[in-house]
Amino acid sequence: MLRPLSDDLLVLDVPFRLAGMDLGGRMTVVRLPEGGLWLHSPVKLDAAVRSAVDAVGPVRFLVAPNTMHHLWLGDWAAAYPSAKVLAPAGLRKKRPELRIDVELSDMMDVGQSPTLELLLAHGIPKLEEFVFLHRPSRTLLLTDLAFNIHDASSWLLRTYLKWSGVYGRLGPTKLEKALVRDRAALRAWRDRVLQWDFERVVPCHGQVLERGGREAMRDAFAWL
Repeated sequence: MLRPLSDDLLVLDVPFRLAGMDLGGRMTVVRLPEGGLWLHSPVKLDAAVRSAVDAVGPVRFLVAPNTMHHLWLGDWAAAYPSAKVLAPAGLRKKRPELRIDVELSDMMDVGQSPTLELLLAHGIPKLEEFVFLHRPSRTLLLTDLAFNIHDASSWLLRTYLKWSGVYGRLGPTKLEKALVRDRAALRAWRDRVLQWDFERVVPCHGQVLERGGREAMRDAFAWL
């Protein structure tokens, strides 16, 4: 169920539909060097998923990487009461009933491990997405800033992605572009991300990009 990408990085791919489109979803699990697991964008929790995760290690951190990926965060927080829940400040306003232990900030020390770095994509306040770098595996973790869908089963999704100009490649959709309020701020974010040392890109929607990640990110956000 959990698919390893490196010794300390695993992913779990799940079905996910939104507005009639089969986007697919993905949770990323980081095994921390000091012990325990760091979960990025937790997916729907059931017995099979919980068993698979518990077999890898104890859950220490639950991360909502933006204000949209929160549907099952409460279930995970209840199931793992000792795990710290990290989320953008905007999610506290959107879901006041959720337990949030730490508000993410790109000025913060990530705290969980020196192996992880984060950066807020400034300029898209409604999304408030943080991207993460897993240094040991040279992997960039994305959520909704860019999809990488090469084979869409639904006509509606294919049409939407082709209209957005991102079918078969890494890139933001028309909706993500429409949410941008400050291009200069987002361009500064892009330039800082491109200074990171990464090869792989793991989006929450679409295929994992194993090679050429930095070049793909440069192309994906060249419109800025």
